[in-house]
Amino acid sequence: MGSVKDLIVLASPIEDRPGKGKFIFSNRYSVFDWGEMPDHIPRKGEALCLIGAHFFERLEEQGIKTHYLGLEENGKVKRLSELENPSKVMQVQLFKVIQPPLLGNDYDYSIYQNVAGNFLIPFEFIYRNFLPQNSSFRKRVEKGEINLSDFGLSRLPNPQEPLQPPLLDVSTKLEEQDRYLSWSEVLSYQIINQKELELIKELVLRVNQLISREIEPLGLRNEDGKIELAFDAERNLVVVDVVGTPDECRYTYQGLQMSKEIARHFYRQTEWCKEVQAAKQKNKLGWKAFVNSQPPHLSEELLQLISLVYQRIANDLTRREWFKEVPPLSEIAFRLKKHLGGE
Repeated sequence: MGSVKDLIVLASPIEDRPGKGKFIFSNRYSVFDWGEMPDHIPRKGEALCLIGAHFFERLEEQGIKTHYLGLEENGKVKRLSELENPSKVMQVQLFKVIQPPLLGNDYDYSIYQNVAGNFLIPFEFIYRNFLPQNSSFRKRVEKGEINLSDFGLSRLPNPQEPLQPPLLDVSTKLEEQDRYLSWSEVLSYQIINQKELELIKELVLRVNQLISREIEPLGLRNEDGKIELAFDAERNLVVVDVVGTPDECRYTYQGLQMSKEIARHFYRQTEWCKEVQAAKQKNKLGWKAFVNSQPPHLSEELLQLISLVYQRIANDLTRREWFKEVPPLSEIAFRLKKHLGGE
């Protein structure tokens, strides 16, 4: 499946019928499109699975279609409330993944034009409630790649200023290196039409609101996040992959990162990261071959703290102590701040 979770296909999607499969959430993680990093984060897979299930079940309560079927325990598929112990296996519907072929240096999306439904939409849809200092949006503005006016902004807001309404953004999903697109570019591929695009934007905002509503009582702030969508056989939108986890969202607690961004912060200080950025700028395809170094290991303490973040969010969000002897977020944040300050 990828660098973070594995996929077991139980039934492949065919024609106008979805398939069925299992996501097996691992303790692996990835940053900067590198793939599997050298460390594994203890209990991360189970925590992500529980968090993802929580949000899928909440979305269903709101009448939003998802591909979620339930969690596996002892060979049975269960709802989150029925589980006795943490699970890292989620059953889901599967939709066709149509890989756009590479023609020269560009991907050819014309392959989608005669496909009616039952497929993964090859884009990631992004919401932004804030523009934190390390946001890719800020970098794109600084490089002149985008105009603020295209997003309804007259100036660049400061990192603590909430965006009203949230900004919506989009990138490719199935290319070697994720590439941001304008909405007009999305429409030009003729995969979705204008009416469907408006429905997608409305859906992304609804998902964003639900995530924020769920995590704010925990003391967390939902700064930004992404969702993936598919069309079912009738071209209804379906939320797929997983949503609301600290891998898909950038959460903060009293200004401190409480997501995969913790690891990104560490790696931004390394020579390896500088090599990655330089290779990506020079090589649209095959950039990894131009990175000579390997990512260094996280310290044992930082690895443990990241693990505690995932476990505590899963406990607090679901209101069950799946993971024992995990300190409250306030204590984890204190220890994390002390550790990062000492680096």
